[in-house]
Amino acid sequence: MKKKAENLISYIKEKTKITFQKNVIGEIGFFSGLFSFPSKKYKNPVLVSSTDGVGTKILLAQQFEEYIGIGIDLVAMNVNDVAVSGAEILFLLDYIAVGEIKGKREKEIIDGIIEGCKIAGCSLIGGEIAQMKDVYGKDGFDLAAFCVGIVERSKIPDFKRIKAGDVLVGINSNGVHSNGFSLLRKIFKKKKLQKYYEEIGMPIWKELLKPTFIYSPLLHELFSSSLIKAASHITGGGIPGNLIRILPEDLKARIEKKSLEILPVFEIIKKEGKIEEKEMFNVFNMGIGTVLVVKSQNLNKVSEMVRKFNFIPYVIGEIIEGRKSVEIV
Repeated sequence: MKKKAENLISYIKEKTKITFQKNVIGEIGFFSGLFSFPSKKYKNPVLVSSTDGVGTKILLAQQFEEYIGIGIDLVAMNVNDVAVSGAEILFLLDYIAVGEIKGKREKEIIDGIIEGCKIAGCSLIGGEIAQMKDVYGKDGFDLAAFCVGIVERSKIPDFKRIKAGDVLVGINSNGVHSNGFSLLRKIFKKKKLQKYYEEIGMPIWKELLKPTFIYSPLLHELFSSSLIKAASHITGGGIPGNLIRILPEDLKARIEKKSLEILPVFEIIKKEGKIEEKEMFNVFNMGIGTVLVVKSQNLNKVSEMVRKFNFIPYVIGEIIEGRKSVEIV
């Protein structure tokens, strides 16, 4: 077991170097990660941080021994949350807790985390692999990460700038991303997970394990260019539960269902689980991974930039006067 741990540490030390920016000091393996402050780029810098995990999606990954995707998920859940504050992502640290080190599993997770960091443009500067057989048993494991970004104070979104008439632009998701898996595992038992669906062209388990899209480079560009007023990362709680976080008290968001390109996987989930539409919107992203608040005059420029980053923009609604709420009509 000690040999496996040593081999894994050597693997991580070598692989993480490809994520290092010039601000990274030292190597993986010290007691902490060191990152020099990029103060020359900012007049009044503010640090932005987030910590998150992947939730029970890891149980599905474990069942089918597919681990790279959840490594990407881990990065995405953190960097997307930081990026909606307008921040540039600087670095990430991970925490992998296992019952016993398997070797191949941990390497695939690390490969996924590194791939996620490459997409996000951030450095993986440290982490922890804890072996706790008494907690996780022989095969169990869990993941978490901590992410730090930086933003110019003047670029932090001011939700008071949101006005009636602003347009809501949705950016496409890659499926369910990393939310709702406790419900999904109840709907799709072992046999159902293997079922092939023509609508998606694959067994449902492969669809559910698609990694979360990483929006942080796009969001940083949009905020830096002052093209958007605010953004909401659509995670657990769906569009209503996340979009409401950025609304002023005297404005509501109206979403038009007909404007949404609801992915086939959500229709399958709704049918197989006999779930009411309202509940679907309260649990899942329904095909929209991020919502932008855009001044109408900037709509074309925003849509052009979203496409430049290989995402699809949808005009899904608008901001209207009324008590703070999100309505889907």
